[in-house]
Amino acid sequence: MSQFDPGKVAVLMGGASAEREVSLMSGQGVLQALRSLGVDAHAFDPAERDLAELRRDGFARCFIALHGRFGEDGTVQGALEMLGLPYTGSGVMASSIAMDKVMTKRLWQAQGLPTPAHVVLPGEVLPTDQLGAVCRQLGLPLIVKPPHEGSSIGVSKVTQSDQLAPAVQLAAGYDAEVLCEAFIEGDEVTCPVLGSGAQAHTLPVVRIQAPQGAYDYQNKYFTDVVKYHCPSGLPAAEEAEISRIVLAAYRALGCRGWGRADLMIRASDRQPFLLEINTSPGMTSHSLVPMSARAAGIDYPALCMAVLAQATLDYARAPAAVGAMP
Repeated sequence: MSQFDPGKVAVLMGGASAEREVSLMSGQGVLQALRSLGVDAHAFDPAERDLAELRRDGFARCFIALHGRFGEDGTVQGALEMLGLPYTGSGVMASSIAMDKVMTKRLWQAQGLPTPAHVVLPGEVLPTDQLGAVCRQLGLPLIVKPPHEGSSIGVSKVTQSDQLAPAVQLAAGYDAEVLCEAFIEGDEVTCPVLGSGAQAHTLPVVRIQAPQGAYDYQNKYFTDVVKYHCPSGLPAAEEAEISRIVLAAYRALGCRGWGRADLMIRASDRQPFLLEINTSPGMTSHSLVPMSARAAGIDYPALCMAVLAQATLDYARAPAAVGAMP
């Protein structure tokens, strides 16, 4: 094991979100990697155990391998803050904002960062004329998704106006609101980030080539039909611009530790558009952060240890400050 001794580590995996199955795969990968480096690491499923047991059982820090709600949205981060247990990835506020694609887009727009035009709809049956207005405003095709889910769950590509109502209904099954987004025709890429603040840096861009553009839940995790290019094969200037935009987007949300931004590059003018940031990226055999890290000379166990080494708290100094009050 390296000089860094993290103590007893809980790998949080599973959970209660729609991405539970993927989280279990990520968590098992992280668990095995940390153990291979001599870390005293243990699986911990918050859907089956009370988080208070983390403190009772003597864990020193947590590697969050949870995805989706109750794991990536600031809720478990808040609980760990209360327990005083350092954890990997972004803090409470950044996790909460990044999990909400609508709030993320609003913040990026305020910072002048490129993200596709969008319309937010209530998760209910809407009159045909309102749906038609969305198609006219955003154009076709367009993308419909639940704002608080990941892994392409509940996402539809709408190519005809009569497809919008069922697409909204599907997304509404996962969320109270529905995000409709202009479709960007072009290359799909992702760009991981490691570190925090001024020390944050990007890893190599991964270009994703899916059959008929179907980079969906099934193809992301359970097939080998998607082609990944890392190095991306993009011109150096394009990759540099993606890196610049991703770092600005990451810092704008206050992310830390690690993350992964997904983007589309518009074919007509090669303009990159930010889609979302994942603050607890996948770590499965098909996942993109390990693939990118490998291209940068960082193997899977070393990546896990690098992420774990940055585990921290939002309010690390708060208990001492409170104790010092008269």
